[in-house]
Amino acid sequence: MGMTMIEKILAIHSKSETLKPGDIADIGIDARVARDFGGAGVIKNIRDFSLSVENPEKTYFTFDCNPTGSDQKYAVNQHLCRLFAREKGIRIYDIDAGIGTHILIDEGITTPGSTAVSTDSHANILGAIGAFGQGMGDMDIAAAWDTGKIWFKIPESVRLNLTGKRPDDISAKDIALNLLNIFGADSLLGRSVEIHGKISEDLSLDERITISSMATEMGAIIILFPPSQEIIDYCVSKSDFSFKPVYPDPNALYLQTFDMDVSDFAPRISRPGQPHDTVPADELYGLKIDSAFIGSCTNGRMEDMVSAAQILKGRRVAPGVVLKIVPATDRIWTECLSKGLIAIFKEAGALVSNAGCAGCAAGQVGQNGSGEITISSGNRNFPGKQGKGSVYLASPAIAAASAVAGFITTPRRIPAQPALFTRTTGVEPAIVKKEMVIGKTERPTAIEGRIWNIRKDNIDTDMIFHNRYLSITAIREMGRHTFDNLKGYEDFAKKASPGDIVFTGRNFGSGSSRQQAVDCFISLGISAIVAGSFGAIYERNAINAALPVITCKKIEDLDLNDGDIVRIDLVSGAISNLSNGRSLFADPFSEMQLEIYGRGGLLDAPPQAMHN
Repeated sequence: MGMTMIEKILAIHSKSETLKPGDIADIGIDARVARDFGGAGVIKNIRDFSLSVENPEKTYFTFDCNPTGSDQKYAVNQHLCRLFAREKGIRIYDIDAGIGTHILIDEGITTPGSTAVSTDSHANILGAIGAFGQGMGDMDIAAAWDTGKIWFKIPESVRLNLTGKRPDDISAKDIALNLLNIFGADSLLGRSVEIHGKISEDLSLDERITISSMATEMGAIIILFPPSQEIIDYCVSKSDFSFKPVYPDPNALYLQTFDMDVSDFAPRISRPGQPHDTVPADELYGLKIDSAFIGSCTNGRMEDMVSAAQILKGRRVAPGVVLKIVPATDRIWTECLSKGLIAIFKEAGALVSNAGCAGCAAGQVGQNGSGEITISSGNRNFPGKQGKGSVYLASPAIAAASAVAGFITTPRRIPAQPALFTRTTGVEPAIVKKEMVIGKTERPTAIEGRIWNIRKDNIDTDMIFHNRYLSITAIREMGRHTFDNLKGYEDFAKKASPGDIVFTGRNFGSGSSRQQAVDCFISLGISAIVAGSFGAIYERNAINAALPVITCKKIEDLDLNDGDIVRIDLVSGAISNLSNGRSLFADPFSEMQLEIYGRGGLLDAPPQAMHN
């Protein structure tokens, strides 16, 4: 059998001529990137474990989470990265550059068929040009900087054929939201997705970026597009070195193939809380909004800016509504200026900020307050992700039209007169910080402990460890913030004890690549996490940190209750509920997981160092 795109790309960058799903290989990485919040953690790992920088010319910092440098903790971390970069000769794309994944494409650092890793969970955006990109935690990135490679388990591949005639009012964001509606947050979990068909061949680079950027929200490893001639020509014009695009073999073996008729797609909007909870846009028509946001790595490209400008030209943002616009890169910002788009935005009453991630990273404009209703072109609307209000996800055109109308609408239904506010909303009390509890981890192959039965699916990294704490790099300080953004478990850190085991639902740890969402459990001394399935980045972050994570698809058969005592054999996968006598087999540790766990972590961390 032939190979799929991801199998061929990874095989080219490994010692193997062929790779198949389930194989674990060391993959050479062409571009190794750390962002401003993740960079400090990477440096800490390099210092703590006496690592090196194997090739500074392939190593980069990108400051996109807080490009204003307006937060003291971010500013400290950014300067730490600058000092380290001067010492090691590493290139920095500083606060004036924009979103790192976009820079990798636009500066020709990544090209079709290449590989890149970053502390950005949306590094899989690089699938837009037919390259392999992955978001990873601080340990992985430190290892990549030190050796130039990382271990990777080859995923199964799914093929999507986009057919039919694309409706005029269907944007790339609408395509992504329709796919989210079909597949949900975990049907494609851990898969590599290839998109084919005449519809996909005609997609521009900006449109491909939008769709690829939503792979993380679908639970997929990556969404890969076979490079069109337009994409190849663009990358050739930006890169200083030659490359060879990668395409799937004609006889490539896919886990599943889906034919998707986009003729049936309608403009959609994600309701607050979960990106995959989408409904037709017309169902939300008339819902009053307080603010709108256009930008992010998903919709901050030039075509997105033009789409918004076409709606805003000659119009004003509705009274009382705040519209925030953030281009993805400084190059796009400058083009907006030269083409008159900035003037259109300002005349419409919008706030335009310098290039960066904006609301997603809690480090720039785009945040909202308690009770605030926002329509956003971002990719995530997890509770607390973009603030304490409610966030609806939509295309830039719908966000702009809604800002003008004062309520959710589509460009075709903008009213002659905007809606006005008739009442105000209250403000919820601030979250109370919890006391810090630091536990101790052990490394037996059999674990026994009291359980927390948290039967919720799609618990994301913002619920586990909110982005407002991302400047924390000391593990001992992380535990007190565990689950303080998960409704009903805000006091988890105060009540948890060393040795406790967490049982939970599917797709645990979806969302960001942040290592802190793993390390906070280590800080508390949690001995294991058992879930129906895990977010792909989260799972490897946990494996690398030697935190036992066990996939168990039939947890309900254990008939668990909070406080039950459970025993887990990591080698065999046997789980026994000692409180009621029920037992089953979950997925045992793989050889790679067992090896890393046995030596205390990917970077050979001694157990006693985990809390330092």
